[in-house]
Amino acid sequence: MKSDLIDVTVQLHHETERAILVSDDRDREKATWIPLSQCEILKRPNGIAIVTMPEWLALDKGLI
Repeated sequence: MKSDLIDVTVQLHHETERAILVSDDRDREKATWIPLSQCEILKRPNGIAIVTMPEWLALDKGLI
């Protein structure tokens, strides 16, 4: 069975209890909110994060 989860490397701009604000090009103006209920986050130095999410969500948010 093929998994539909993918890892996306993003810039983490902001985080709340329910969502994260991320962008794939470090531009906060183009950042998008991802619900924490739909992803897992691995925080890296300098505000970089690796976010695991369903492929459909990454496509919908323009991250791939």
